[in-house]
Amino acid sequence: MTMRDSISAARVSGPSEPAGGERVFEFRFGPDDPTFAGHFPTQPILPGVFQLEIARLAAEWALGGPLAVREVSRAKFQRPIRPGELVRVSLKLSEEAGSIRVRAGFSVDGQAVGETLLTLWRSD
Repeated sequence: MTMRDSISAARVSGPSEPAGGERVFEFRFGPDDPTFAGHFPTQPILPGVFQLEIARLAAEWALGGPLAVREVSRAKFQRPIRPGELVRVSLKLSEEAGSIRVRAGFSVDGQAVGETLLTLWRSD
């Protein structure tokens, strides 16, 4: 299973567009998801690279086309994401000079668990 397959399978909802122009997605990775294999055996957590890829894929789904990473400006992981937790991802998207800026906030039960800022480009 690829990272994309795992993230797609974990997608519960989204994109929804509440007031404020954000795009919101929800994900839940089950305890048997291969994502957690070896990361870490007695205390499984979602790898940080998955949060970056979740933000990129969510931007693709919101904008309707393939996107590639040009730059990761910020990646802040505030607390581990555990198997079975419902992860809410709020995206703010802006486009300028051929680049797409993505600010993604990650939360569980209303508590911030991570944040990332990516610069992407259309790769079609």
